[in-house]
Amino acid sequence: MAPHITHRPGGDGSLSVPAVSLTDMALNTSAEAPLPVGEVSRLIGGWIDRLGAVWVEGQITQLSRRPGAGVVFLTLRDPSYDISVSVTCYRQVFDSVADVVSEGARVVVLAKPEWYAPRGQLSLRAAEIRPVGVGELLARLEQLKKALAGEGLFAPERKRPLPFLPQLIGLVCGRASAAERDVLENARHRWPAVRFEVRNVAVQGVHAVPQVVQAVKELDEIDDVDVIIVARGGGSVEDLLPFSDEQLVRTVAACRTPVVSAIGHEPDNPLLDYVADLRASTPTDAAKKVVPDVGEEYERVRMLRDRARRCVGAIVEREERGLAHALARPSIEDPHRMIDERADHVAALLDRGRRTLGHLLDRADSELSHTHARVVALSPAATLKRGYAVLQKSDGHVVRDPEEVGADEVLRARVSEGEFTVRVDA
Repeated sequence: MAPHITHRPGGDGSLSVPAVSLTDMALNTSAEAPLPVGEVSRLIGGWIDRLGAVWVEGQITQLSRRPGAGVVFLTLRDPSYDISVSVTCYRQVFDSVADVVSEGARVVVLAKPEWYAPRGQLSLRAAEIRPVGVGELLARLEQLKKALAGEGLFAPERKRPLPFLPQLIGLVCGRASAAERDVLENARHRWPAVRFEVRNVAVQGVHAVPQVVQAVKELDEIDDVDVIIVARGGGSVEDLLPFSDEQLVRTVAACRTPVVSAIGHEPDNPLLDYVADLRASTPTDAAKKVVPDVGEEYERVRMLRDRARRCVGAIVEREERGLAHALARPSIEDPHRMIDERADHVAALLDRGRRTLGHLLDRADSELSHTHARVVALSPAATLKRGYAVLQKSDGHVVRDPEEVGADEVLRARVSEGEFTVRVDA
């Protein structure tokens, strides 16, 4: 299906453009059968005439009211996309809003597109001009704010922390502006070694949005840039509209580098304040929040060093007191005292042990002597010494009864000094 061209509503009514099919606009041409320039221009004019009247919103960048002329010439620009178109209207149309409309004002125009064939130029013929009031702008910003918040672009979890000591800071500000001077001077006063990558851009007007967006993208692509500051020294609601532009908000949300908003407008915060990782109330405040003060950091280091010294001193003193208390104990003060006290006791026990052991040995020796004497007295050898003999059969059996031996049996006789054999006489 061929697409159709429509236009958003404007003013107090809604206009839709008649559908224009792309198939109706197609032409059969070739290198051998081209169309003349005049014919192409005429056809373009015919297609544009079919568009009809549309409501258009933009910002007036040029305004020409020639004395005596019945026509007023305007240039209407889209600040978000850096696109402009020429607008003409009759003097009586412009006079109805001349008191409230000037260059830089945002307006809504009911106009019919026209094509000037001789020059191949597109313009709009305005039939009605309506200024966009502050209340309407704020209402639109509130709607945009809710829509972007619904997408999560303002969520706190998206905020990235700023580096403690950035080495290179990207700065987007107006050329030779007070905001640039405040950021640079205060930052270098706090930390002289800090470096800046500055992008001077238009901070209001129709060129502000594309230039700020381009500057933020360029700084975000530089790997050495640690943080980006977008600064402006305040202004009216109309002046700060570029910093509430949806394109800029989405660009900042997509940055991988932390972004600080320093617009310096307290009553009404631009949408950049909500999407930025940190909001500063003024450019000076941005410099203070991004760059640490070398004097304050030195004082903090000195205080921490003194605190560490006090803590270490207290620990050492506590340990010294504990050591002195331990050294004052008798066991530590005279460690040999316990040994000396125990030496006499050990000597007494040793002497007692020796006496007891000697006594036991003497008694055992006496008992052994008596036992030995008894054994000797009861020994068969002692009996033999007294003249007795022991008769044994050939099998070693001791003869105790004469009936145990027979005639002519040979016996062995043992005496004190040896043994001999005897024969039994019948």
